[in-house]
Amino acid sequence: MEGNRDESTKCISIAQKCINVGAYEKALKFLNKAERLYPTQKAKDLLDHVKKLSETATDDGGGGTQKAEDGVRQRRGSHSREANDSAQTSEPKEKDYTEEQLAAVRRIKKCKDYYEILSVEKDASEADLKKAYRKLALQMHPDKNKAPGATEAFKAVGNAFAVISDPAKRKKYDMFGPEEEQRSSRSNREYDYSHGFEGDISPEELFNMFFGGGFPSGSVYQRRGRHSHMHSRQHYRFTSRESHSSNDGSATLLLQLAPILLLVVLSLLSSFFVSDPVFSLSRTDKYSAQRKTQHLHIPYYVKQDFTSNFAGDLRRIERQVEEEFISNLRQNCWRERSYKENMLWRARNYADAKLYERAQSMETPSCDQLQRIYS
Repeated sequence: MEGNRDESTKCISIAQKCINVGAYEKALKFLNKAERLYPTQKAKDLLDHVKKLSETATDDGGGGTQKAEDGVRQRRGSHSREANDSAQTSEPKEKDYTEEQLAAVRRIKKCKDYYEILSVEKDASEADLKKAYRKLALQMHPDKNKAPGATEAFKAVGNAFAVISDPAKRKKYDMFGPEEEQRSSRSNREYDYSHGFEGDISPEELFNMFFGGGFPSGSVYQRRGRHSHMHSRQHYRFTSRESHSSNDGSATLLLQLAPILLLVVLSLLSSFFVSDPVFSLSRTDKYSAQRKTQHLHIPYYVKQDFTSNFAGDLRRIERQVEEEFISNLRQNCWRERSYKENMLWRARNYADAKLYERAQSMETPSCDQLQRIYS
């Protein structure tokens, strides 16, 4: 909220200047903005004053003359009002920028090379370029840095990153950039930050890409033609997809697929080391030969080469067959009894005689077979 207070004070100052020249509509605009940012009694009083002046100018047929006369009178008394305002608020007048911000702008304006602007080496990686750009863009954005020349410095930082971060443009710049620089210095002209090299995306759009529109977009740069604007958006979508997929996307995808790949490898290894079961309780194409256990006469199925391979383990195998068969019967019996008891409970709960009779007559074949085995 305290950050909005400074912006509110600036809006009030601009509104006072508009009042002095008779621009009441513009003054109302800035006073309303000041109220939204940080409500103060001073802004409210000025709002009432401007509304009265605006109504007077509208009612008067010679509105233009009246505005001019009011502007002259107000300009004559501007110095006394500013003195009174400063005495009332007892706040010292401060600059809109710091010496550090001004020094940073001057440093960039003196630079003759994109790498020097970003303060990176010529072999800097993409991560180093992004880190340098984030730091400088925040320092130089005109909504943050009010020092003279901040707008040009911000454009220089954005254009430097747009060219150096593009591999093709960077290669071309490394080849021809110094020659452009020498020609520019020999002609004693003001240094051209583009060196004949310009990014496909504007500095403001590049800033919004990195910071999601962290500052309100202003008139930082002049918009290019429609073709260039569309080309910049297409270039941004292409480069953003390419960079994310090639760097962060590949590592993230590999981490996400690691468990699946591990399971696939383990399953393949298990298929080599785990052999097929010796028997099956149901007939299949692989287990087509039927046999019965000697003790309980349980039918089971084996492969055609069972006799030659497992003749010595026949008693152990048949014991496993009977144990698995009985285990299956117990599970099926439990399901049959649970279903029957549930039906009986519903019949009693709803007093349904037909349902009760049907539940009583329900058969439990697995339980009956298990009973015969144990009897």
